[in-house]
Amino acid sequence: MSEVRVRIAPSPSGFLHVGTARTAIVNWLFARHHGGKFILRIEDTDTDRSSASMVDAIISSLKWLGLDWDEGPIHQSDRADIYKKYLEKFASSSYAYKCFCTPAELDVRRKEAEKNKTTFLYDRVCLKLSPEEIQQKLDARMPYVLRLKVPEGETRFNDLVYGEMVRQNKDIDDMVVCRSDGRPIYNFAVVVDDHEMGITHIIRGNDHQTNTFKQVLLYQAMGLPVPQFAHLPLIFDNQRKKISKRDKAANASDYGREGYLPEAVVNYLSLLGWSPKDDREVMTMDELIAAFDIHGVNKSNAIFDSVKMRHINAEHLRRKTNHQLAELTAPLFISTNLCTKYGLETRWRYLMDVIGLLKDRCTTVNEFVEKGGYFFQPPISYDPKGVAKNFTDDAALHLESLAAAFERLTEFSHAKIEDCLKTLATEKGLGLGDLIHPTRLAVSGLTGGPGLYEMLELLGQKETVERMRTAVRYIQEKVGKDM
Repeated sequence: MSEVRVRIAPSPSGFLHVGTARTAIVNWLFARHHGGKFILRIEDTDTDRSSASMVDAIISSLKWLGLDWDEGPIHQSDRADIYKKYLEKFASSSYAYKCFCTPAELDVRRKEAEKNKTTFLYDRVCLKLSPEEIQQKLDARMPYVLRLKVPEGETRFNDLVYGEMVRQNKDIDDMVVCRSDGRPIYNFAVVVDDHEMGITHIIRGNDHQTNTFKQVLLYQAMGLPVPQFAHLPLIFDNQRKKISKRDKAANASDYGREGYLPEAVVNYLSLLGWSPKDDREVMTMDELIAAFDIHGVNKSNAIFDSVKMRHINAEHLRRKTNHQLAELTAPLFISTNLCTKYGLETRWRYLMDVIGLLKDRCTTVNEFVEKGGYFFQPPISYDPKGVAKNFTDDAALHLESLAAAFERLTEFSHAKIEDCLKTLATEKGLGLGDLIHPTRLAVSGLTGGPGLYEMLELLGQKETVERMRTAVRYIQEKVGKDM
């Protein structure tokens, strides 16, 4: 195989859609697996819908995902002279003809086709014009577009995913190639760009298969070599509907803000429509590159499963060291005002210990803050269901007794905390849960979390006792109000 050259060509009319992100990942993996080139092209010829801010957002998302490119970004809006050269070449071919039909005339014929429940195809009225008639219209300065004259027969191409694809040319419209203002349409610009950039493999969603037949005809019309094509299955939601740009899961740039790791997102999206030859699901970037094979892409549309994505993210979190996770979570603890930058810098070991306790219970980076805020500040409220079940007037007495027992300990370690709690439970004829559950709620405000003894040891003796006595006062005030 000669050098592989692939591209991703997003339109800056919105953020990086999850489908485009998956396509970018597949192209990147394909290029890296074959030691080829991955090229970034920005398809921004639609000036009404494109914006520089969206270009920046797309580039930022690709960088966050770790998809480095070898060439680009190349902007279509900078390539007008190149398109003009190829349009002149196309216009002189036997495949091109001028069409003077107005949009209003075409709209009438299109509505007639809809009324008759038939597919609208241009009826080639202008192809039947004589040279004299064409010249008369040109002399009258009538605007025209350039159309592709689709030849008789059939058009075919080999799809690396779907196999041999064939379409009868009678079912392919004589598409507009150049607008009346001289601007090329999408299909023409794409063909020119891919040829000029030496693209060897065009890998994209299977909603582009219809376009591919038209593009193959354009390659042939200009005598250009046709690259190889591979069309990826679409991504559907759990209702079996195509994920649109309005869906919550659609914007790839949201995942970082939601606490997902970029390598986990790449891992999950790469598995939407593709799988390695073994049963692996959780894979590093290097493992994905080594295993990727375009022939492993499935034909069936993929279902976006947010539960599975969180599972894969959780597995990637567990593979990181406590120090790495501390670096990721520290800005979040600071931004939510749970602690200061200076406070974390002076208690870095403490932060890593907190991470170690929470690591197996978190599926996103954000959850470390959601589930571990009480390690940095006392709870300002308690879980209502936990209060109803565990904060009884008897619980206040038990908490005070346990707080006093904790206060007398000369060593506040896991073993001593456990022994103290068990001893008090035995003395008072209580089950361990009668002490464990109110204590956990008192110090964390939550009903679940890491092991209680490890949690209390990390919080420390003084902090634990103070929080327990705060909870005792809360229960007493609550009981007083209820009376």
